[in-house]
Amino acid sequence: MMGSMSLSFLLTSLIVIASPGTGVLYTLAAALTKGSRASIAAAFGCTLGIVPHMSAAMLGLAAVLHTSALAFAALKWLGVLYLMFMAWQALRERGALAVDARLDGRSAKRVIVTGFLINILNPKLSIFFLAFLPQFIAANESHPLMRMLQLSAAFMAMTFAVFAVYGLFAASVRDRIVTRPKVMTWLRRAFASGFAALGARLAFAER
Repeated sequence: MMGSMSLSFLLTSLIVIASPGTGVLYTLAAALTKGSRASIAAAFGCTLGIVPHMSAAMLGLAAVLHTSALAFAALKWLGVLYLMFMAWQALRERGALAVDARLDGRSAKRVIVTGFLINILNPKLSIFFLAFLPQFIAANESHPLMRMLQLSAAFMAMTFAVFAVYGLFAASVRDRIVTRPKVMTWLRRAFASGFAALGARLAFAER
């Protein structure tokens, strides 16, 4: 029973993680503008951004977001504003999405922090984990919190691995793209549109 439950958890998690979303879009953008090391930094930042949501689900704080319209709206609109800011940065080729062959300590830190903020400012993630994780914990589980920690760790490890694969694939074709200004212009517009669309979707999200 536990084995099949673990398999269903892994398969469901893989589908959720691999589905194109904000984190995937950001990791691809970082890979194409800054290269493979930046894509790993972006994947790491996005994975770190999951930690507060996992913790919130375990501590019951996600239930507050689910029941409090004000708390949910406050975090949601911060997330919307940040995604719109990311769209503007992608168009202007600034911040974490500026095209740069070098990735020094400072720019790597910026890439990680941006990935972290992208995920932490999405209240739907906390509610998702509150609804998602308990489904894979047996009713007779003797240590439900420990089981939740195990599932959370597995989800985060898979998130990092999948995002890193996306990023490294994008980085492998980066040289062919960066040398073509017209392609980069269209790519920047595509990423900006993607971030704006995700921001709009979050704006209309309900608890």
